[in-house]
Amino acid sequence: MHPLQTGLLLVFTITTLVISIKGFYQSAQEKNALGDTPALFWLGIFVWGDATVVGPFWTLAALSSLLLQDWVLFLLLVSTFWLVRSGGEILYWFLQQFSTIERNPPKKMRGFTLFHNDSVWFVYQLFWQCVTIVTLITTAYLFNQWL
Repeated sequence: MHPLQTGLLLVFTITTLVISIKGFYQSAQEKNALGDTPALFWLGIFVWGDATVVGPFWTLAALSSLLLQDWVLFLLLVSTFWLVRSGGEILYWFLQQFSTIERNPPKKMRGFTLFHNDSVWFVYQLFWQCVTIVTLITTAYLFNQWL
C-alpha cells in the first residue's frame, strides 16, 4: 500500500472514531439521536443515531484495511456499504411517498425550492437508485480486483 493511502486510512480511522464517540454522546446524553448531521453525509451518517453504528463500522473497516495493508479492500468496503445503504434509502423514500405520516415534510427537505411539493420524495428515491447502480458496478469491479 502506498504511504499516502496508509496516511489517509489512519486519518479516516481517527476521524470516524471521534465521530462515533460524538454520536454516542449526542444520542445518549443530549437525547439528539435524530439531530441532522449534514456535514457527515459522505459517511452515510444523516443523523447522530447513525453515527453510533456507521461510525464504528467505518473505524473497523479502515483499521482492518490498515492492518492488512489492503487499499482495494477498503474501497470494496466503501462501495459495498453504499450499495446496501442506497438500497435502504430507496425503500425509505418509496415508503414515505405512500405513508400517511409525514416524517419528512416536503417543506423541510433540501430540494424543496426546486420541487415544490411531495415530488421531492421521489426525486430522493431516484437519486438513491442512481447511487445503487453506480455502487453495484463498482462493487463488482472492485471485488474482481480484490480477488
